[in-house]
Amino acid sequence: MTEPRLSFKEMCARFDVTPRTLRYYEYIELLAPEKEGRARFYGPREIARMTLILRGRRFGFGLEEIRQWLEIYQKQGTREQNLIWVEMAERQLGVLARQQAELAATIADLKALRDQVADLL
Repeated sequence: MTEPRLSFKEMCARFDVTPRTLRYYEYIELLAPEKEGRARFYGPREIARMTLILRGRRFGFGLEEIRQWLEIYQKQGTREQNLIWVEMAERQLGVLARQQAELAATIADLKALRDQVADLL
């Protein structure tokens, strides 16, 4: 039985990305769809990679960082990829914690200013 493949349009719809985004991911070699003439088709490998790419973006990783991490699997295997992932996640958790603290301070400042102005009214 053949594995399911998505067309370019189906891939955009499934992952809620623009055609421009999908083409860019191909251009920077994050994705490598099968090509039949001008048509592009995305198999299970590309679908899984897209899931990982979007998850990585949501966590705040850069596209080049994601690309390098995905390459590790091809060159060194799952174990090495997972070791690197733990390091990347640890580093990003620190970044996100700092951003969270900055955001909490900004919210507190804004609330205080709002309250001061409201008291003047």
